Amino acid sequence: MGKTGSKPNSDWKDGFLFVGNHPALDFVNTRPVQDDQALELLPDFNAVLRWFQAAGLLSRSATEDLQRRWEGSARAQRATDSLRTLREKLRNEILSWEEGGTLQRATLEELNRLMAQRPMRTRLKAAGLRAATELYFEAHEPEDLFAPLAHSATSLFANVDWKRVRKCAQCVLHFHDTSKKGTRRWCSMQLCGNRHKVAAYAARQRRKHRRTKA
Repeated sequence: MGKTGSKPNSDWKDGFLFVGNHPALDFVNTRPVQDDQALELLPDFNAVLRWFQAAGLLSRSATEDLQRRWEGSARAQRATDSLRTLREKLRNEILSWEEGGTLQRATLEELNRLMAQRPMRTRLKAAGLRAATELYFEAHEPEDLFAPLAHSATSLFANVDWKRVRKCAQCVLHFHDTSKKGTRRWCSMQLCGNRHKVAAYAARQRRKHRRTKA
């Protein structure tokens, strides 16, 4: 996985990767590996807020309000640390789940606790001639940011086919394969798919060269 060249890459938004096709997977993907080194994309509360806004989970006004009220505070830093701890727990669960493993009871209980403490809410909105419901949360405190993450992780484990959730064949990023055939292997064609194709082409050329010389 790498961000190369000067051409904008649609997989990146405000410095964050969005290749997972699911908010919980995009959250787990905030610690990619670049040049064999783990790259922490959520080093502080400001970065967390930027990710939430890039992910479409926070409005600009809500982001600015949280930033103004909490940035630099010990409470915001504790929340940031706890969010990263949750991310790594989810990463381990997803790695096991992708292989057909079951959700650990401790993780299940933690997600239930978070949803009870920081629940998502439902509201009615206009949708043409009809009405529809949508989930939302109100972010007044740093800990409120757990609401959409706990809900999203729960939705992933409960509603998504584990056989369609995979780690990229080339890097550490995870994705939900929503393609018709269900044969997606890479986080994205731009990041790893092209790299794989180039490597495969080079290998074929080497084999062809060896046969020619034989």
